[in-house]
Amino acid sequence: MQGEADRVIDARGSYCPGPLMELIKAIKEEDVGTVLAVLSSDASSAKDIPEWVKKAGHELVGVFEEDGYWRIVIRKSR
Repeated sequence: MQGEADRVIDARGSYCPGPLMELIKAIKEEDVGTVLAVLSSDASSAKDIPEWVKKAGHELVGVFEEDGYWRIVIRKSR
């Protein structure tokens, strides 16, 4: 599967800003270097989460369109 992760946040069925809020909460709990994947059925997450990742100083591993949802993979950088 594309974008293997240490932690998966399944936010499918949640709408903006839910998936981003779940990511922010989870990323605070993890160590630098941890790879997180957000699963979201909200297409706006594919745009909003990468924008936040850049502003927050983390690394966007990739945005992958799966079967009916997006897998957005992030590496905690700081």
